[in-house]
Parts: sequence; structure tokens; C-alpha cells
Amino acid sequence: MTFTHRPVLLAEAVTSVLGCSDQTEIASSTKKIIDGTFGRGGHSRLILSKLNLQSQLIAFDKDLQAIAESKKIHDSRFQIIHDSFALMEEHIEIETVDGILLDLGISSPQVDDPDRGFSFRQDGPLDMRMDTTRGMSAAEWLANAEQNEIARVIKEYGEERFALQIAKAIITRREQGESLTRTRELATLVASVVRTREAGQDPATRTFQAIRIYINQELTDLENGLRAAFTCLKPSGLLAVISFHSLEDRIVKQFMQGLAHIEVPRGLPLTQEQMPKPFAELLARIKPSAEEIKENPRSRSAILRVMRKIKSQNGGRQL
Repeated sequence: MTFTHRPVLLAEAVTSVLGCSDQTEIASSTKKIIDGTFGRGGHSRLILSKLNLQSQLIAFDKDLQAIAESKKIHDSRFQIIHDSFALMEEHIEIETVDGILLDLGISSPQVDDPDRGFSFRQDGPLDMRMDTTRGMSAAEWLANAEQNEIARVIKEYGEERFALQIAKAIITRREQGESLTRTRELATLVASVVRTREAGQDPATRTFQAIRIYINQELTDLENGLRAAFTCLKPSGLLAVISFHSLEDRIVKQFMQGLAHIEVPRGLPLTQEQMPKPFAELLARIKPSAEEIKENPRSRSAILRVMRKIKSQNGGRQL
């Protein structure tokens, strides 16, 4: 079965990471671009269509299905690395990249394929790993984690107010010798505990989000990946990040604002020329248009943030 993915903020993200929308200007310069989340290649394909023949696009992805999809691109300017974008510093020389794009979260094909275990709407194995070659599945974690740990994960990463009750129900089921191995089993259990929910939202939404984030260490990867991206960018390089929920966006926002803001003690006798310059400049905060949200409801929570690197930290190494 083929599962399709519609990239969110496609034109806006590509324009941001390339620095402009003028095709003549883009084609006149040689660039090195990183697509840190290849997915099904929507952003990468559009970027390649705009780069000149001397340019280079390097993509990253943890998902083997994404790696397989990348093999359909027959372009000498393109390469993909089966790894997390959080580890790009291990593969890319520092301060050599003109633009980096990160499209966070989970792709539509991952959600729509029941065999991946991400969806509470379809029955499938309770896996949730983006990289199925390594790590513990959601079912394995739920079969071994302590109640307090389960409750913490669901509350912290899902912002679920019924986290403790859900954790207790999971442990009770486990003590009765009934392991959770299927997505519908978990969704049904959560629904039996969560009595109230926002209109239109499935009771299991927050719990599935939380477990997925934890299993894939998504927020840790994001924090490490943002630091790695800043290190790999040239001065004047661009970083564009699309986030889909408040936990991601908060990390991106704080990271970018921290680089763009310099604290100077009051009263220092400094001229304008002597004032320290920030490490980065905030360029844009973009949300999908009403038309895009209508055509693709999954885009409604997306936020694209863009910054430009001004100078390095610690002689080129990120703090």
C-alpha cells in the first residue's frame, strides 16, 4: 500500500532555507543545503529543482522507509544519511552549510500505516519507533516501565491531565497478565480513563503523542539538533524549523531567541560600535494560510521559524 505525504508550508520553508524566492538569484550561487528530515522528500525535491548544478543537498532521516523513498532521487547533487539530524555534526564539517531545514514531528505515511503503530485510529502493532532497527518499541517500554515513569512521560510530553490515571490503568492491566501489544488496545484503555476531552480530539491523542516523543527521544534530538545545526552553518547561514506542537515550538523559539538576544549589564561605558553583536538574527515566524489548512487540516498547528546566523560561538563551536 502506498501512503502519501503533503509537505506543510512547502514553498515558504524552501524559500526561507534558500534565502529568497528569486530563481535567477538562487541559480547564480552555489549552495550546500541540509534537509534534516527527508520524510518522503517533498522539501528535498523542491530544493533540488532550484539549486544550480554545482550545489549540494544532504538529507538525514532515521526512518528506513524514508531512506527507501530517497533512492528514487537520481541526482548527483543529492545524498542521504541514515541517521538523526541531531548527529549531523558527525557527518558535516562545521561552518560549511548555507541553509538547514528541519520539518519536525511525524509524517502522514508514518501515521497512516497501521504497521508502524503510531495511529490510535487503526489497529496495528504498538511499535512507534521511527528507526525500527534500534531501540525499544512502545509495547516493550509499557511492559517494563514503572507507574511513576509512565505517568511522568504522559504528563510531560503529552500535557495530559489524566496521566496518573492512565498509568495506573496500564499497570493494573499488566498485573492481570494482559500486555498491551496493539494500538487499539492502548487507545481503548486510555478512552476508558479519560472522561473529558477537547471537542473533536480523540481521548488517546495526547497519550500517543507522549509515548511517541519519548520512544524516539524527539525533544532531546531537537535540542541537540538545533545546536548541531548552528555549528554547521556558515556565518550568514539560514536555519528554518517547522514545529507542530507547543513542546517543539517552545524549544525552537527559546533557542533562536537566546542566540538573537545579548544581555549587557547596565551602566557599561560602551559605544554603539563596542556593543556585542548577537549570534543570530530572527527573520520570520510563519503559519499556514487558511487555504492550506483547508486543503490539509494536519497543517493547522504548524509554525515555521527562521533565523540567520551572524557569528560563531567559541571560535566556531556551539556552547
